[in-house]
This record gives sequence, C-alpha cells and structure tokens, in this order.
Amino acid sequence: MVASDALAMLQETDQFIELNDGELVTLTADQITIENAAGEQLDRAPITVTIDAADAEKGTFPFYMLKEISEQPAVMRRLVSRYVDDAGTPQFDSAMLSALAAADRLYIVAAGTSYHAGLVGQNLFEHLAGVPTEAYLASEFGYHQPLLSAKPMFIFLTQSGETADIRQVLVNVKQAGYPSLTLTNVITSTLAREADYAVELGAGPEIAVASTKAYTAQVAVEALLAKALGQHKALPLAAAFDVAHQLSLAATGQQALIDQQDKLHELATEMFAQTRNAFFIGRGTDYYVSLEAALKLKEISYVQAEGFAAGELKHGTIALIEQDTPVVAFITDPITAARTRSNAEEVEARGAKVLRIASAALAEPGDQLIVDDLDPMLTPLLTIIPGQLLAYFTSLDRGYDVDRPRNLAKSVTVE
Repeated sequence: MVASDALAMLQETDQFIELNDGELVTLTADQITIENAAGEQLDRAPITVTIDAADAEKGTFPFYMLKEISEQPAVMRRLVSRYVDDAGTPQFDSAMLSALAAADRLYIVAAGTSYHAGLVGQNLFEHLAGVPTEAYLASEFGYHQPLLSAKPMFIFLTQSGETADIRQVLVNVKQAGYPSLTLTNVITSTLAREADYAVELGAGPEIAVASTKAYTAQVAVEALLAKALGQHKALPLAAAFDVAHQLSLAATGQQALIDQQDKLHELATEMFAQTRNAFFIGRGTDYYVSLEAALKLKEISYVQAEGFAAGELKHGTIALIEQDTPVVAFITDPITAARTRSNAEEVEARGAKVLRIASAALAEPGDQLIVDDLDPMLTPLLTIIPGQLLAYFTSLDRGYDVDRPRNLAKSVTVE
C-alpha cells in the first residue's frame, strides 16, 4: 500500500517505510525494492508508528470534527503532563534550546490553519523569549524569500508533517545551512525527519479535514517552547509566566464552551442560516483568531467568510456591510477592547448583525458569549472554540459533509 500520510493506513498496519527524493520503488505481491537514481538497491528498515488506530475512530460522535473539538481540553492537559516538570518548567532538548537562543530572528513558516497558529506564536516568542519573530506563508516564502537576518532559525508548523510547500522551504533552508525545527502532530513524518529538531504536538490523530485540535496544540506547544526558551535565556518575563497554569485554565475554559453546544448551535442558526458572507473582527491576537474562525466557516460551510483587523474596517472593508451582514467580534484584549467595541457599533449602525464574544473581565451587557479569563497571549485557545463550533453547526444545518468538504484534502502534498 502507498499513501501520503500514515494515518490513512493505520487500520492496516503500524509499519511504514519512508521514501526519499529521487528514489524508485517497485512493489510486487512478495517484496518491496527501493533503488536510487543510479540503480543501486537500498535496504531500509520499516519504522513503527505508535498511534492507536482506535484513537482514529469516531466513537459515539456523528462527525470526526465534533469529536476532535471535544478532545481539545484533554490535549491541553496532556501537553502539560508531557512537557512540564514538577517545578513548572517546560522540558525540551537542550541542544534545540541553545540553537533557538543563538538565533537573532525566528521565522515561523506554515500554511492555512498552521499559519494562523504561527501568528499567535510570533507574539509568544517575542514576549516570552525576547527574540524578533515573523510568521510567513510557506507558499509565498518558497518563491519570494525575504531578506534574512544574520543568524536566522526556522520553525516549521505543520499538522501532517507532509505539507509540500512547507517542505520546499525546508529543503532550501537546509541547503543554506540554517538550523530548523518542526512542530508536527506526526513525529515520523517527512518534515520531522528532515529538520534538525522536531517536537510532537501530541494532539492525537486528526481525521476531519478542517483542523481543530491540531491548531490549539500548536499554540500550546509554542507557548511551552517560548517559555522554555525565555527561561533558557534567563528572562524575567518568561520566569514569571506560569504556562502550566495558563494551559490548565485554558482546558477548563474550553470545556465550558464545549458544554454550551446548544447555545452555539442557536447562535450559528441565527447568524449564518441564510447568509452568503460573514465577517470576523478583532485586534491583536483576536485578529489572528478572526482569520482562523473565518477559515473554519468558509472551508466546511462554503460561506464567504473573511477575518479583518477591526481597526481596518474604516479603511475600506466597511463598504461590504449591508443589512443583516453577520459580523463576529472577538473582545479579549484589554488594551484595545474599547476600540473593538466601537468598531462593532460602527458596523451595527450600518445594519450588521453582530455577535460579540468577550472575555469575562471585559464583558458588558448584551455580549452573547463569554469566555473565561486567560492571559491575552493565549486567549485564542478559548475564542477559537466558538469559531469552530459555529462553523460545525452551520455546515451541519446546511446538510454538508462536515468532515470531508469539497475540493479539499487532509494532507496537502502538492504545491
């Protein structure tokens, strides 16, 4: 059997042989023969993928996506248990932390949902580890590389570890001799094997095409890694940031939102039942969540959805607002909360139907959904839950296949 992702064959085997560029493979009923470009036969032992096939079953859930949304609190707790010691310090490979500490700039390269997680990570690395960080789309970076700093290090974010446009950047990075780290949900994947360092997301198998738990796992691992790097560099901000406690709070807050599925279903019906378009707005990390929430809605319900920085509305995009246009406003940043509320009022005055999602400390009468308080750098771990569930219920109500949206694939193995 041949597949681009080990998850596709877990029901058949846990033994896999990886293939490298330029190799020719001949499969028969009796044997596998691997040759290089010179025709020389290669011997390669199989690797064992230690993922329980039972974890990839839907169980009692009607769709994988709902199952994977519901697993996110457990993923947060698992990551704390896996990576944080009794003193509250994240534990990672010391050589990897030294390589990260030696960099004068971090470049996070990703695609789709992973790119949105990278935008959140950019903020975490700059604040906790004190290193300038930029997030880039792999498909752009591969062909239009920016001017790099003197000592760059690359962090590749990928759920499957097989994303073709990300790998293209990794190949170029390796040829240039720059250090690299892959954060992936599949530690035996191509991007994990070929990077200098790899860290497993530990989200467990994600089957639905629309990524949910891999996104929150990426954000959580970035927070753990940024904390570890900051402590490695003896930075006081990192020392004061209790990442284990924050992720535990996130798990509790996620569960509280998941338990409000009936309410979110009602909100989804009210906001998106008839619409052809929708907008999500926010500032800071709320803007990054707006991008991801819009992607979730558009990819599984086919509603034309866009995420905007709330402050940019008056610079052109408010022209798109019509009577009953759905607008979801995320309000969790204490610095800009008042301004985002003002932006929400501006679109409401022009006929928009606004759903306000606010953190408890910033909530005001009339806000339809309240999320628990969390450090502003990590509020995407909470606010994305309603974004995921709104998309799920909109797709469900429209009669679509939630797990297998049209024209999409789970592992993007072409550029």
